[in-house]
Amino acid sequence: MSQPSKPEHVQQIHGSSLPMALLLEADPSTGLIERYRDTPHAWCIRDQQHIVAAAILQRKNAQDWELMNMAVLPSHQGQGLGYKLLSAVIDYVRHQGGQTLFVGTGTIGYPLFFYQRAGFRIVAIEPDYFLRHYDEALFEDGLQHKDRLILSFPLN
Repeated sequence: MSQPSKPEHVQQIHGSSLPMALLLEADPSTGLIERYRDTPHAWCIRDQQHIVAAAILQRKNAQDWELMNMAVLPSHQGQGLGYKLLSAVIDYVRHQGGQTLFVGTGTIGYPLFFYQRAGFRIVAIEPDYFLRHYDEALFEDGLQHKDRLILSFPLN
């Protein structure tokens, strides 16, 4: 039996080419994903056969960008692919003259820890965001997501 292939380098790709199933790992709303998916500002990491990690960016203005979605397949988590992908995204935004990279995430769960460990800081809270934007209640670690945290990463 052959070993699974090791994921390769980060590659820029059009967001519409990213598999919806992967994007749903980070954002459980197909409707919301469809609003930001059609962009050239997307990246992926592949193994030899499949896209195993993805990120989508949206430019907010000349200085500010938002990381709309970043996901790694559960079978490939714990290999540093998230940090590898995030590093490529940060380099791209810097090269484009961006000053700040923002990301929104829940108040509980691994993504908050991941972004804070990468150097992001909480700058705002959107009360009841998940209650207003998602048809079904979202739970993680037995707690319901209600508020969204906005984190920023300064690029200068």
